[in-house]
Amino acid sequence: MLTGKMVRVRYARDRIIPHYIKTDDPAWLETAERLLELFRGQEGKTRGELEDGQREAFGDDPGQLVHQGLAKLLEDRCEFEVSSAHPPEQVRAAVFRAAARRRTEAAPEAVAAFDRTAVLREVAEELALAPEAVEGGLFADLKSEQRLTKFKDLGAERLLQRYNVALAQAVLLRSTRVQVVIRGEPPQRYRQLLRRVKFHRLVCELERLGPDAFRMHLDGPMSLFSATQKYGLQLALFLPAVLLCRDFELTAELRWGPQRRPKTFLATPGDGLVSHYPDQGMYTPPELAMFVELFRKRVADWELAEETELRPLGDGFWAPDFRLIHKASGLVVLLEVLGFWRRSSAEKHLERLRRHVREPFLLAVSDQLHIEEAELEGLPAGIHRFRNMPLPDEIARLAGALLVGECGND
Repeated sequence: MLTGKMVRVRYARDRIIPHYIKTDDPAWLETAERLLELFRGQEGKTRGELEDGQREAFGDDPGQLVHQGLAKLLEDRCEFEVSSAHPPEQVRAAVFRAAARRRTEAAPEAVAAFDRTAVLREVAEELALAPEAVEGGLFADLKSEQRLTKFKDLGAERLLQRYNVALAQAVLLRSTRVQVVIRGEPPQRYRQLLRRVKFHRLVCELERLGPDAFRMHLDGPMSLFSATQKYGLQLALFLPAVLLCRDFELTAELRWGPQRRPKTFLATPGDGLVSHYPDQGMYTPPELAMFVELFRKRVADWELAEETELRPLGDGFWAPDFRLIHKASGLVVLLEVLGFWRRSSAEKHLERLRRHVREPFLLAVSDQLHIEEAELEGLPAGIHRFRNMPLPDEIARLAGALLVGECGND
């Protein structure tokens, strides 16, 4: 992602308009290709050497701010490591001790003729290393001395596309409130967006605008004073999920500049932003991956499906996390996992569930939310409290209890 100094925008009254670059422009494509060549096949080189190559190639170019941004995105695709035959901090300590000892022992007139090579040889013998290894490892843990081990390559046009998205993401970091209108998407897309909301730990309110249109209200980083950086980053990371939609309108309210002046930012398909997220449907939050795996291994009577139908919930809709299908009867029990939510948002969601959901379902509630038992009363749900992840056996037991109750009602 781009740093604040790399953000290029212009102003149109109260609007912030990023300086997107044309991804099909031959000059920019050539620039992107030249930058890519500075990273390709450079395994073993240090960060400092890579940066020197960039300065040599583009240092005097008037468009260097863009080049710095492109280079930053390429550096984010690199893996670096400290390359030293011995821990650098131990090498430094040994060298400094040896140097201090030699200066102490030397006559005053000999201090000016201090022999650096002799110190390195002495430390090399002490650590059973070659003198060159001692010199190379002396400051190997400095960022500029870390060595490239892997570079995830991409094409020039794809790099330019990624730059434009990163520019929009950098603007979103200053947001206080974001609204996204989505139109004409199938239920799978809305479900995917809600999954991404959970995946990125965002706070979302949903409003139905019509039979095929919804507005998502997302809390921005500046409105969450206790977690500004965390939510700002997650909000920016959510943008590529929106870009997978065919018809959308994202509006962000910003606090811009040192004076934090109110500004707005607008993104639509007309901007030509191309998502780098794979369009793979739903995403399961990482903390649920282990639950899914263990449930399918341990529980024989129930099938766990990650696909659920969207269900009306007041003026919005509800997308439970899982659908449990009883193999013998074919009856279904829905499962909602209330994990990393802001408490006020969780309370609102619980109230909607209490008011609008009539069919029995399962609700797994994380202890991190500190929700009291009284707050869960009145829900037509089997409640499971968990610390790290839902327990498959307990979920199966509660689903069986709901199944018995449903059959009894019939």
